[in-house]
Amino acid sequence: MGEWERINERLKAMVLRHMPEPGCRQTDIPGLSLSRRLARDVLENSLYHPCIGVMLQGRKKAVIGAEEYIYGEGQCLVVGVDVPSSFYVVEGTEDAPFLCLSLEVDKFLLARLAAEVPPVDASSGEGCMRGVSVEAVDVSVLDAFLRLVELLDKPEQIPVLAPMITREIYYRMLIGPQGEFLRRFHTLGSQSMQIAQAVTWLRDNYRSPLQVEELARRVNMATSTFHRHFKEVTSLSPLQFHKRLRLFEAQRLMLAERVDAASAGLAVGYESPTQFNREYKRLFGEPPHRNITRLRNARSGRE
Repeated sequence: MGEWERINERLKAMVLRHMPEPGCRQTDIPGLSLSRRLARDVLENSLYHPCIGVMLQGRKKAVIGAEEYIYGEGQCLVVGVDVPSSFYVVEGTEDAPFLCLSLEVDKFLLARLAAEVPPVDASSGEGCMRGVSVEAVDVSVLDAFLRLVELLDKPEQIPVLAPMITREIYYRMLIGPQGEFLRRFHTLGSQSMQIAQAVTWLRDNYRSPLQVEELARRVNMATSTFHRHFKEVTSLSPLQFHKRLRLFEAQRLMLAERVDAASAGLAVGYESPTQFNREYKRLFGEPPHRNITRLRNARSGRE
């Protein structure tokens, strides 16, 4: 067994021990979460935050923005901006569940480190502008994640060592194949960082009506340039992105908090229940009540 396989097997065992049941768990290490899931056809909708995800076992399919990604064991998913996503596990059994680690990116720490670490290839262009990158995970990154997860068994060491290992993970990512991707979203003045700032504003203000021209001015971009780069990064127009943020949150309110459709629509900024129902059906394929009933039945194993 090679070094990569040894480290990956060790990580699998630790995640299984800390996650005896399927689910997703935020750990005591800031930003680090563990996930254990089984394959199922029920889509889950969520807002992906900037993160570094390492797949340890199984495979997952995600629609992030308007793009489809399939990734699994041995791959690293890096999300550069907040983006609405739909996903489900396509390979994960009771004996071999889907397992992954996710480290939320501290944007300020990564931006400072990116300014200190010279680009590996200064001639690299922007290339693909998408806000998501999938590559093979490097053994040095996997090893740093192992040392980070091992701190869960030594909680007294977390305050001192976790920030050091997190910084090391950022450094190893910056000098690796996804380094230029990460750098784009964490370099002051870059167009990708301007779009990331606009996305953050939208995430925090999705209940308000969207004025694209005003949002473009907020990040110091011409409206046409802003619109083009926004779609290149997120694969959605600003208006589509805004609607998806609202509708994902409305679905969450109805599912998790059992809010009725009319109240959920109002809570996320819709003034017209008719418009809310129409746009909800257009995105999810069925009216709110029917969609929520089906999802509840599926999750409780009755469908």
